[in-house]
Amino acid sequence: MIPSFRSHGRLVVVLLTALVFSASLGAASALETVRVGVLKFGTVNWELDAMKEAGLDRSAGVDVEIVPFAGEDASNVALQAGDVDVIVSDWLWVSRLRTDGADYTFVPYSSSVGAIMVPQDSALRSLGDLKGRKLGVAGGPLDKSWLLIQGLARRDHGVDLAAENDIVYGAPPLLSEKARQGELDAVLNYWHYNARLEAKGFRSLVGADEAARALGASGPVSALGWVFPERWADAHPQAARGFVEASRATKALLASSDAAWERLAPLVRAEGAELLALRDRYRDGIPRRPAAEEEADARLLHGVLAELGGEKLVGRSAAMAPGTYWPRLVGGF
Repeated sequence: MIPSFRSHGRLVVVLLTALVFSASLGAASALETVRVGVLKFGTVNWELDAMKEAGLDRSAGVDVEIVPFAGEDASNVALQAGDVDVIVSDWLWVSRLRTDGADYTFVPYSSSVGAIMVPQDSALRSLGDLKGRKLGVAGGPLDKSWLLIQGLARRDHGVDLAAENDIVYGAPPLLSEKARQGELDAVLNYWHYNARLEAKGFRSLVGADEAARALGASGPVSALGWVFPERWADAHPQAARGFVEASRATKALLASSDAAWERLAPLVRAEGAELLALRDRYRDGIPRRPAAEEEADARLLHGVLAELGGEKLVGRSAAMAPGTYWPRLVGGF
């Protein structure tokens, strides 16, 4: 008996469905999973959310799995335990661990750093004007931005900010609120809190990036980077490279697309002028320099910070450990 046209049609549909399903399974199996540990409410989520929404991880041959943590210490421990592949941290932390024998390495993520913010109508115009004032500082006494700004104030104005001021250390949101209420003359806070203050009528008195350049850096240096074990990158070269490429592509998207930021507004928890300030400050921090240039400046700043913060900050070595910046990135893929 000869099968009817309808029977042939059903058979063709079944075969095509099977082929499509098989192809999709093959594509999915070709993707390497990269587990990224992030703070549950951190700004890194903005980039990863945009990456996943646009499918830029899959375009780069990886499937990014976002693993949230309640605090920075928890994500650091997870990386060291092998529970995640990548986190965001700073090159000082990487260098300290490499000095102690670990193999973590760093890829620039953002050069957005802290700054001292004052109300728009404040009489304060320079670091020298801060002498004797009440200053809020996020991050604690060994915060890199705080140390660099102290170094610049001491060199250029002869002012010891830590000794000659009323310093209030505290949590970033609390300090921002105290600044808005007029309880502080100035506040040194992280970039995204400063962006929100900017939208409320504050201005930057001096940024840690300005201090870094004044102390010898030739350009922007990423304070934060993607951090992963070098042995993981060696064992999974396509995953490591694909993730870095996906991050670059996402930054390019967020640098050019205002619509992408509008979509992120609920996650960012901002709208209007505040969302625009956060967008612009994020864009300012996108790394654009060759990694080798950044690495050279980071080495210089490591030496400056070793003098300012000592072993408590940089660990046993005053010099940045070799391999702190991912060698493959520095040398080119």
